[in-house]
Amino acid sequence: MPAKTQPRRKHVPQRTCIACGQKSDKRRLTRLVRVPDEGVVVDPTGKRNGRGAYLCDRPACWEKALSSAILNRALGGELTTAEKQSIAAHKPVTVDREQSQTGNDEHHVMTR
Repeated sequence: MPAKTQPRRKHVPQRTCIACGQKSDKRRLTRLVRVPDEGVVVDPTGKRNGRGAYLCDRPACWEKALSSAILNRALGGELTTAEKQSIAAHKPVTVDREQSQTGNDEHHVMTR
């Protein structure tokens, strides 16, 4: 009698946030990419050619990346002020919800 085979699990690419070091599914992170003719841009598709870096949706990670040399190091060059402003426009925003009926504070992350 042949043995039953387990269904194959689909491979889910993992990437690491450059600010906090947490690994997550590639689709859950925001990719920033240095494109030769355009500079540093947000890559919503995750497929553009160029040197890329990933950030998770925590506002603290975005603040850390924009205020330190992490992005410069990860993307292989100095970011201009305009590039930093463009990236900051995509930063997730934390919105406090009303306290739930159980009394616990809830937080919701939104993107602009």
